[in-house]
Amino acid sequence: MRLRGESGTGKNLLAQWIRAHSRRAQRPFITVHCPLLAGDLMTSALFGHRKGAFTGAVADAVGKVEEAEGGTLFLDEIGDLTPDAQARLLRFLNDRSYERLGEARERKSDVRIIVATNRNLEEAVRTNRFREDLLFRLNVITLTLPPLRERSEDVLPLALRYLRCFERRQGHHDLSFSARSERALLAYAWPGNLRELRNAVERAVILAPARVLEPDDLGLPMEATDDGPEGAMYDPTAHRQTPPVLGGEASLEDIEREHIARVIARAASLEAAAKILRIDATTLQRKRKRYGLA
Repeated sequence: MRLRGESGTGKNLLAQWIRAHSRRAQRPFITVHCPLLAGDLMTSALFGHRKGAFTGAVADAVGKVEEAEGGTLFLDEIGDLTPDAQARLLRFLNDRSYERLGEARERKSDVRIIVATNRNLEEAVRTNRFREDLLFRLNVITLTLPPLRERSEDVLPLALRYLRCFERRQGHHDLSFSARSERALLAYAWPGNLRELRNAVERAVILAPARVLEPDDLGLPMEATDDGPEGAMYDPTAHRQTPPVLGGEASLEDIEREHIARVIARAASLEAAAKILRIDATTLQRKRKRYGLA
């Protein structure tokens, strides 16, 4: 099965939903993030390896295919598979057999394969970056997830779902979106799709000083409306803390906290945020706890 869609549209969530509503629901669900692996590491991650198969292979190791036995193997961003991994995956899809890297013994396995990509694999075939026969094999069932900008009716229900999730996680109660926030949520194009919406709501729950979340809590532009008495322009920031400004009266800790929170809100993962901040993941986790962002 092949899932297509822009980054952040929820391909991983759909894969897990498919698994949860199948006969393999109680069996393993194993994810391989293909962009994080390269060369022999990718083939080894999928099919395992024998000791000495490559530099650094100091012991035998099972692969993700074996870990997913009887269940579901989800290959995220399959367009990044190396040519060797593509060839081995094609063989596995055809006859359900494989060998560990550096081993001649043939192994059999029973797993469901679900793949996802935000790339145009047809174009990748034309430029010889993806095997055409593998694409044909994956195209038995193809589902396309539309971007969030094309399903505006889902924005508010999803935002509310994220709000309830994160308020429980942060120990808050009775949080809500203002009318302006709801309009801003609907007006924004959400180029990062569900991931961007989720991160925006999480950041707002962590940092907002009031129970009613305003557009600036979500990092969204505010629309001017006459909400005050006698047509006076309502300014939701008038009674709230001003974000720290470089060169202003804010402390270094205030500025660091705000910067870390904003990077986390827009990054695809905590690992990606740590890379942007040029610190390791352990340091980022420590700073999140220090600043109440965890």
